[in-house]
Amino acid sequence: MLATIAAGLAPGLALLCYLYLKDRYDQEPLSVVAKVFFSGALLVFPIMFIHYVLDTEDLIPSSIIESFITVGLLEEFFKWFILYNMVYSHLAFDKPYDGIIYSSAVSLGFASAENILYLFANGLELAYSRALLPVSSHAIFGIIMGYYLGKAKFSSSPPLRWIVLSLIIPTLLHGGYTYILLTVEDWLLPIVFYMAFLWFLGIRKFRLATLA
Repeated sequence: MLATIAAGLAPGLALLCYLYLKDRYDQEPLSVVAKVFFSGALLVFPIMFIHYVLDTEDLIPSSIIESFITVGLLEEFFKWFILYNMVYSHLAFDKPYDGIIYSSAVSLGFASAENILYLFANGLELAYSRALLPVSSHAIFGIIMGYYLGKAKFSSSPPLRWIVLSLIIPTLLHGGYTYILLTVEDWLLPIVFYMAFLWFLGIRKFRLATLA
């Protein structure tokens, strides 16, 4: 049991620690980062319940709707909602890179809780592939969401555009990831290329935020 919990937590915490330690200036209060991380973890339960109801009642008409709405939009909206209401106006959010820290925290909290439950259900031998795919993809969605939230708060242009992008772009990227897994029979090669694309985007936004 402890091994499964550790294996489920380790990749998410490692990625979050890396992003946290890359803060070149004043680092964020650990209490706030932890609060956001655990809030993300708790999101797993209502989202699992919603997915269960939608599946049981056969309310998902197509793979596109499932990928982009009931997975992509649902999960990214709840993460975005926590960030916007818990962090966006917080005094600790005082530079653009902070958006990446907090958004990654909520995303990796969600991914870690989901990962633990998945490993309990399907076996510890899947821990490596889970770290490479779902956990790291959630980290990238978080980086991109946080980048746009940082732009919204600190750019001289009106924030509404950046706030909308902070939700829409991660939703589309998450939907594309899920669509490949749901619809492509031999999905390994396509998902490797898609993950390379995600990492390219994530690293680019990460670098832009650190230079801001």
